[in-house]
Amino acid sequence: MLETLDLAKSIAKDAYDKSFRELRDKLRDLQRATFEAKIPVMVAFEGWDAAGKGDSIQKLVERLDPRGVKVHPVSAPLEEERLRPFLWRFWTKVPGRGEVAVFDRSWYGRVLVERVDELITRQQWESAYDEINQFERMLADDGMVIVKLWLHISEKEQKKRFKEIEKSEYDAWRVTKEDWKAHKHYEDYLRAAEEMLERTSTAYAPWTVVEATDKRYRLIRVFKTLADAMQTALDAKGEEAKPRRTARASVAVQALKEMKTVLDTVDLDQALSVKKYDGDLKEYQVRLRQLEYRCFEERRPVIVAYEGWDAAGKGGNIRRVTECLDPRGYTVIPIAAPKGDEATHHYLWRFWKHIPKAGHLAIFDRTWYGRVLVERVEGFCAEPEWRRAFQEINEFELSLANFGAILVKFWLHISQEEQLRRFKEREKIEHKRYKITDEDWRNRDKFGVYRAAVVDMLQNTSTTYAPWTIVEANDKLWARIRALRTIVEAIDVGLGNRKKKKKHKA
Repeated sequence: MLETLDLAKSIAKDAYDKSFRELRDKLRDLQRATFEAKIPVMVAFEGWDAAGKGDSIQKLVERLDPRGVKVHPVSAPLEEERLRPFLWRFWTKVPGRGEVAVFDRSWYGRVLVERVDELITRQQWESAYDEINQFERMLADDGMVIVKLWLHISEKEQKKRFKEIEKSEYDAWRVTKEDWKAHKHYEDYLRAAEEMLERTSTAYAPWTVVEATDKRYRLIRVFKTLADAMQTALDAKGEEAKPRRTARASVAVQALKEMKTVLDTVDLDQALSVKKYDGDLKEYQVRLRQLEYRCFEERRPVIVAYEGWDAAGKGGNIRRVTECLDPRGYTVIPIAAPKGDEATHHYLWRFWKHIPKAGHLAIFDRTWYGRVLVERVEGFCAEPEWRRAFQEINEFELSLANFGAILVKFWLHISQEEQLRRFKEREKIEHKRYKITDEDWRNRDKFGVYRAAVVDMLQNTSTTYAPWTIVEANDKLWARIRALRTIVEAIDVGLGNRKKKKKHKA
């Protein structure tokens, strides 16, 4: 594809002066309009060294309102970044609604520089294509405008520009030995770029290849591409119907009353004696402490996700998991309703921010599954949003698994009768009273609707790389040991200490 481009394209100065001023002013107006419409915009600049990325970015942002624009120069990942999935450093820089983020180089370094320079394995860059397409699709589905620009110049033109820059007293430092080394492998990079464009140019995030030999033509093409994308998004926003925010029970709720589900197979009579509990607790806590150090040594991250009914005992369960761990090696992340920046970003953004470094453990008290539970039931997101979240969550967890994370997911299950008993107990005991709120009682009134959502969640998101474990939690002692044992076994399997047991998915 790239060899067919007409790199001699140019524009006369008079025509450029007129068009550029108009486009520059239009972009300022569009920035204001996208801010008011709460449309996020993400611009990724890729292309050859010396093709004009820096100049294009400078011209682009110098007339925009700087309060709404962030420029992210991307270089080789730092140590902190290498210890997390490769998309982590880009997810954490995703703009909020109404903001503009400009990337000088981007997530495509994974399938360009890291691939060509053989810094990663073939399996890693092959899987990166899927992760990149999924990343962009999730953001686009959430309303993100994604503009991807490849600035293209010939091998001969790049060599010419390198030599011109080296002659400059002020800019000679910009051309390094690494740049010349990469130039010698122009053909290798060209093949990688061709494949990248073919495999990642999609309807929701298409590539625009910019013939960048002529500076004026380059700038006009860059500005017009961005202006057109922002205008298209604004037009589409104006035609959208307002999302439905009222919760409603679907026909699936009635159907669940008449059919047996995975929750009906749970034996809630499981229990432990205090003596058995005390012995098992010590055994598994000691073993988990040992595995915590092994995970650090082998740089394997562990992520434990807790979901369950109100009053199911998540807090007490988590306390027993962390009780004997080295506090320097784990973090507990309590999740509440999104607020501030959390509410202006894609719902997964706040969870990506908390992904642990390789070798560390993160425990989530409530999780990204709120999208298909409370947000679904309470109408905080539209039906198309929570339905596509099943796929988005599976892809999110696959990205973590591809990085080597050991994933453990718990649903703590109790009966309605046990929940009612615990609610009443909390109201009677002073130091537990703060745990029971009017919202807990309202949620209990919607038990059937929540149950339907839970069944959907378990069926749609229990995978080979991130299976659900339903914990019988009517007896708190049993539930704590079951969770500890499951975490220990999962880490043992992840580290290769034992073979994975065959078991049916939730």
